[in-house]
Amino acid sequence: MKKSYWVWGIVVIILLYGVVSYNGFVKLNAGVDNQWAQVETQYQRRFDLIPNLISSVKGVLAQEQKVFGDLADARTRYSGAASVGDKVAAANQVEGALGRLLVIMENYPELKSSETVQTLMAQLEGTENRISVERSRFNESVTAFNIRVRSFPSSLMAKIFGFATRDLFEAVQAAATAPQVDLIQ
Repeated sequence: MKKSYWVWGIVVIILLYGVVSYNGFVKLNAGVDNQWAQVETQYQRRFDLIPNLISSVKGVLAQEQKVFGDLADARTRYSGAASVGDKVAAANQVEGALGRLLVIMENYPELKSSETVQTLMAQLEGTENRISVERSRFNESVTAFNIRVRSFPSSLMAKIFGFATRDLFEAVQAAATAPQVDLIQ
């Protein structure tokens, strides 16, 4: 009779561990999804600012139509991207085209004196800082989740419940060098 209590006790402990593990994975997974949503919110802010900046600059930079086309193409690719990886690639394409636009703008003194352009550039700079912070937080969330998925014995539970590691946000190598913009010369 005492043996059956031990067996039932062990079964209950295993079941409780399974429930707690599952709930932990769900919480961490939701945290990763939430943090990616924060990254996307900042991308949307950037995408909303870019057309205003382009409109402010377009008249003066009529010969730079390729950069405008590249930005529009990148925004379209981002909105059509299905996975986080595709969105990261499209966001990196936006950053590259935006960097080229900023370098071009630097070469036009009449743009530097425009209050509208200066205001939009300040907003864009703030948005880029927010994106950087949210990407970092996203990677922290993914790292915590991945550690839990890979650690023993929770790795066993992760396999049972179908949780797999998530990809970190990794920028392209070219994004490591930010374009230098000097609006006041």
